[in-house]
Amino acid sequence: MTYINKLQPIKITSKDNPKIKTLRKLGQKKYRDENNKFLVENAVITYDAAKTGVIFDTIFVTKDFIEKNREIFDFIINKSKTKEYYLIDEKINRSFSSLSTASGIATVYSKIENKIDYSGPIIYLNALSDPGNLGTILRSALAFDLKNIIIDEHSANVYNPKTISAAKDAIFKLNIEFDQNLKILKEIKKKMPVFTTRLERSEGLNLLKKQKIFCVIFGSESHGVEQKIQELSNNFIKIPISNKIESLNVATSAGIIFYEIYSHNQ
Repeated sequence: MTYINKLQPIKITSKDNPKIKTLRKLGQKKYRDENNKFLVENAVITYDAAKTGVIFDTIFVTKDFIEKNREIFDFIINKSKTKEYYLIDEKINRSFSSLSTASGIATVYSKIENKIDYSGPIIYLNALSDPGNLGTILRSALAFDLKNIIIDEHSANVYNPKTISAAKDAIFKLNIEFDQNLKILKEIKKKMPVFTTRLERSEGLNLLKKQKIFCVIFGSESHGVEQKIQELSNNFIKIPISNKIESLNVATSAGIIFYEIYSHNQ
């Protein structure tokens, strides 16, 4: 008998239940910040988090999800050692879901706090307004073993559902800190060189190969890196591309640069 079979689900039958109201509120940045919580509506992300020992605070599932994903559900529950889970129907699920098609599972987590490690490269993200791009960059950073991420106050929220959807379980595995008024960036510059990505008056990526630790800054999709940050930079880098286009999407650029850093360190 698995651990899940020892549990009795707590059924929620109304979308006005206080716990369901809380799930709806977690769609708002203000509420996430006030309560230090965020919502994940993805079984694979929850499963991968459980494999690495990151456990949710509460879990909500539909009967249909359990029947179709019994192995995944049992693993998640066994790993969490939770004493209860909330059983909801599809209508209630749709009432709080941010997805076009509700997934049948929702897990609430406390926000992750992992400090950056100054002994390795650092990625600094300035005013990335698109949560999909932000999430993709986080996932790519993890893929290339770049675990230290700084996100400034002008960027999309890292716990936005679209960010989490793109980042997958990277959200649980990276060291992420949040900068205000360049305070952390100024501390970084005291410890390592700072390189900013831009198209004009920049050098190739070989510049990074001359350094063991450094910070690379990526800027807004439409405006690039802010001038006041450029003024703090030691140098500027760019990816050589053909003259057929002006520039690359910031998430694409980040993936290429991350690969260059990773391949150099192998």
